[in-house]
Amino acid sequence: MAIPVIDMKNLNGEGRVDIMLQIANGCETPGFFQLLNHGISHSLMDNVKKVCSENFMVSREKNFRQSFPVKMLNELMLVEVNGKKCTDMNDVDWEDVFQINDMEATNSWPSRPSNFRETMEEFRKEIFKLAEILLEIISLNLGLEKGYLKEAFAGEGKPLFGTKVSHYPPCPRPDLVKGIRSHTDAGGLILLFQDDEVPGLQVLNNGHWIDVQPTPYSVVIDIGDQLEVISGGKYKSAWHRILPTKDGNRLSVASFYNPSYSAMIYPALKVNIETEDDDAGLALTAYPKFQFGDYMSIYNKQKYEDKEPRFKAMTDINA
Repeated sequence: MAIPVIDMKNLNGEGRVDIMLQIANGCETPGFFQLLNHGISHSLMDNVKKVCSENFMVSREKNFRQSFPVKMLNELMLVEVNGKKCTDMNDVDWEDVFQINDMEATNSWPSRPSNFRETMEEFRKEIFKLAEILLEIISLNLGLEKGYLKEAFAGEGKPLFGTKVSHYPPCPRPDLVKGIRSHTDAGGLILLFQDDEVPGLQVLNNGHWIDVQPTPYSVVIDIGDQLEVISGGKYKSAWHRILPTKDGNRLSVASFYNPSYSAMIYPALKVNIETEDDDAGLALTAYPKFQFGDYMSIYNKQKYEDKEPRFKAMTDINA
């Protein structure tokens, strides 16, 4: 089984209704889908891969080799050589990662290679535009005004928009550690430009882990916890993980369009009123009203744990 792949080529033409329906279905199950012909040029995506890969080689690879996960794995393998059983590394990730976001001055971004900042600024502008197109479509699919989600995420200011650049270097024992442990994403909408050669990303669907197939020049869309709340559970944030490989250095460039910390998040009543499921009445109270900043304070401590207790904690805070 593969996650949906949606061609957006005729979004503003005769194919719009069908594309919107495909997006609605992808948001419902499995909460992950891929987009093609999304408006971001292939040449720009090639440049992003190039500058991120070069940055890792010149600025980050040496430090990763000396990082805690590498040292820990080396120690475990030494234990195994001495005849003892290795234990899994359950509390660390085999990941090199840094973030760039609107709260940082661009002069604090990596300086190597020299065109890193220029390339990433252009890419972030394009991925931001795509995010807002999708939020309008999702709003309409939920029976809301086109600008509902953008306004909800902005709160009294503007949404939080950041980009996480990750590498998952070759791992000698991928059976002992995860590239990143299974989790759901805290925010709103995640747009991932993933490696189109090195696999590893998986999403949980109906109790089974399925691969998110590497597809050249695609953008993977991931529903976050806040869209689950606003949709009253119609859309669910999906559990996902990354498995390391023995060969290949996997690149992941994930941009997240999140609510501002001051934004109040709660189910959109119109969605629940129009829902015909037997559980529709429960949807009005299943998800609490809360400030996104409060949710993040809990999420940062419980990222790899079940999401339901996080929602419950928001209920307790606002009781």
